[in-house]
Amino acid sequence: MTSFTSRTAETASRVPWRGEYAGRSSTGAALVLIGLAVVLVVSMFVAIGLGSAVIPPEDTARYLWASVTGGAIPADEATRYQIIWQIRAPRVLLAAVVGAGLSAVGVAIQALVRNSLADPYILGVSSGAAVGAVTVSLLGALAGLGIYAVSVGAFIGALLATVLVYTIASGRLGLTPLRLVLTGVALSFGFQAVMSVMIYFAPTSEATSTVLFWTMGSFGAAQWGSLPVVAVMVVAGIIVLHRGSRALDVMSLGDEAAASLGVDASRSRKLLFAVTAVMTGAMVAVSGTIGFVGLVIPHITRMIVGATHARLLLVAPFVGAILMVWVDLLARTLVAPRELPLGVLTALIGVPIFIVLMRRRSYAFGGR
Repeated sequence: MTSFTSRTAETASRVPWRGEYAGRSSTGAALVLIGLAVVLVVSMFVAIGLGSAVIPPEDTARYLWASVTGGAIPADEATRYQIIWQIRAPRVLLAAVVGAGLSAVGVAIQALVRNSLADPYILGVSSGAAVGAVTVSLLGALAGLGIYAVSVGAFIGALLATVLVYTIASGRLGLTPLRLVLTGVALSFGFQAVMSVMIYFAPTSEATSTVLFWTMGSFGAAQWGSLPVVAVMVVAGIIVLHRGSRALDVMSLGDEAAASLGVDASRSRKLLFAVTAVMTGAMVAVSGTIGFVGLVIPHITRMIVGATHARLLLVAPFVGAILMVWVDLLARTLVAPRELPLGVLTALIGVPIFIVLMRRRSYAFGGR
């Protein structure tokens, strides 16, 4: 009979993200983390100062300092101050938060469903959020919430989609990866059909713009009022996912190996699925659907710090945040004063990167 050690080794050899960098030291990972943190801060500062109206770095720093300390701003500079603090600062911070969250969720989802092609939207959460947003927009529901009505509707739609996916995917064997993925993909098409029917029978310009926002992504609606809620949910979610990093390591080997190592894969999958769904719903509610970030960033990060999820869930959020800050900057400057949809740019960047990664002989996707 095959021993536990040999079976585990054989299973581990088939893990799709085992790379030649898996042996990186903790010191090296810490240096990478510090370097990425510095790059993120610099990137955010640059992005706040740049746009259709370029503001010099010294003025940008002065306005930010005045905002934090309550300093006075001359009356003739009030417009530029408003651009920096009220428009660009919350937008750049939201881009960093969403980029970090999508990357962390991508890492977790790929381990939960044992599929290197999985991303945060594969489980139908984004489609459910889009239906919720369009419903609120068309029916005028939640009007008492004012400018936050559509976002709240999107979040409610995401949560309802999560409950529906979980209910349908759960079977006698628990919440298995295959049933979870198949259910999520099927319901995504169903939600998209519902949304198309709603738009067809109520073809208003408001509905059309709402659909474009939720399907192509934008940070144009970023405001200080909504930022703290999303930031807290994303940061708290990343912390929970990091605490479950051992379970993710084991589940990536398969449920049988997880049981042998004392991890209840079904129970852990339910908890982590709920966390990733709530995080995704919160992010979609304020930014729409932004593809390829949660798919590509986990693979890039594995090549930097290895496949251990404790390291991945520390480094991947920084990589995703940096990418999202620069993508958003490009979106609002390439064809200024018009703005490109974020989903277009992330696809243009993500597709070639993904192809290059897939063709690397030393980095296999589900096998060599």
